[in-house]
Amino acid sequence: MLYVITGPPAAGKSSWIEAHAKPADIVIDLDRITRALTGPGAPAWNQDSLQLRVAHRARYAAMREAFELRDQVDVYLIHTMPSAKAMARYKRMDARVVAVDPGRDIVMQRIEAMRDPEMKRVAARWYRSRPATGQTVRAGRTMEW
Repeated sequence: MLYVITGPPAAGKSSWIEAHAKPADIVIDLDRITRALTGPGAPAWNQDSLQLRVAHRARYAAMREAFELRDQVDVYLIHTMPSAKAMARYKRMDARVVAVDPGRDIVMQRIEAMRDPEMKRVAARWYRSRPATGQTVRAGRTMEW
């Protein structure tokens, strides 16, 4: 099964996966990939353009391979704001799309406390262009929207 986890920055997408994925599952998370590809002492939320470029290419390669295996193992993909084309592809693969959203105020507070301030713009864009289908997880509850 393919799970596509969406939501604004600092919403808790990685935490949602930690609560649901098993050790043998495949998790594709750009933040984790970037950390794995950067040197010692790099910031946890690294937004360096050269490192992100390499991380994005690694992510796409991982997605291609993992999508072929989704009938054998669960695949969890964090995709903050999938395009309509990506959503159509995920739908064709019978993916379960989950949007993790604790609410705009909480997200903005978390970004202020632990992320690059630029992520506020990304969060604002997510709230303006929310995915049209899927589930939203708020405060431990799952709601259809």
